[in-house]
Amino acid sequence: MASTKIQELLADKAEYYLGHECKTIDKSVIHAPSADHHDNVWMHSNRNLQTLRSLHALSNTGRLAGTGYVSILPVDQGIEHSGGASFAPNPIYFDPENIVKLAIEGGCNAVASTYGVLGAVARKYAHKIPFIVKINHNEFISYPNKFDQIMFGTIKDAWNMGATAVGATIYYGSDESARQIVEVAKAFEYAHELGMATVLWCYLRNSAFKKDGVDYHTAADLTGQANHLGVTIQADIIKQKLPSNNGGYNAMNFGKTSKLVYDKLTTDHPIDLTRYQVANCYMGRVGLINSGGESKGATDMAEAVMTAVVNKRAGGMGLISGRKAFQKPMNDGIALLNTIQDVYLDETIKLA
Repeated sequence: MASTKIQELLADKAEYYLGHECKTIDKSVIHAPSADHHDNVWMHSNRNLQTLRSLHALSNTGRLAGTGYVSILPVDQGIEHSGGASFAPNPIYFDPENIVKLAIEGGCNAVASTYGVLGAVARKYAHKIPFIVKINHNEFISYPNKFDQIMFGTIKDAWNMGATAVGATIYYGSDESARQIVEVAKAFEYAHELGMATVLWCYLRNSAFKKDGVDYHTAADLTGQANHLGVTIQADIIKQKLPSNNGGYNAMNFGKTSKLVYDKLTTDHPIDLTRYQVANCYMGRVGLINSGGESKGATDMAEAVMTAVVNKRAGGMGLISGRKAFQKPMNDGIALLNTIQDVYLDETIKLA
């Protein structure tokens, strides 16, 4: 059984998450993260030697080095939301160096941020922790607000600052998604040519995905398909929100799905819903990392541990947690990141 601390944080839901047995997609067909994942999976792909080395660097840094799992600190909210909304709770993170320090002191595999943040401290830190440069963003200073991911720099810029990987977001389902798919696919192709790994934020964005008071932006069937599109353009790691419901296709009566998705391949258990996300990442050949979500204060640690347990037991590759870590004192942020990592280091928490 998991450590006492993890059980205490899961509270009365400990057995629900730790004792669940997945009877939908069997664990035997999942390419679960492991120390030899690169040798067993990526060595058979078309990724070039430099990209393989970058993937190896991402997996062999920080407290989770050599496990196949990753813990990533993402801080791009200064653009995606605003500097004030992001850093007012802890103004030290207006300084890019403190962002990188948090990732290093927190034992992360990598730090993901903007061209400006990582470029400002690249010479001091690019060789100390893998950089993931986020190449596109949605900015909220235009009025009225719009929801579109636009490029903020070039792949060569990311390579020149010593980045190990680049990251991008596609708003699947939006009016702009077709253009974004083409832009990001081309950017990822060039990143691979230069030997960098690629991480894709596979998010849904369409007002029609909210129906009858239910928000299907995190439905397992829709996010699963977003993941499937993401691995199609050869993302090496998929970032996705933890599924909170299912049946988006049926509720909105659009697209194509199968009754088997709901009768055989999923249940309403979060681990089974996340297993479906993993299945759409080529059964785990491409790693799934789930996002930590917004900071809610006192419940952050428990929510982060729950998300990590679900991700790990579903067959995911790790957690990417930002606001829960940097919107509090640095020591508390480090403690949260370490506790997340403890879930992946706990060998008693196994694939469901």
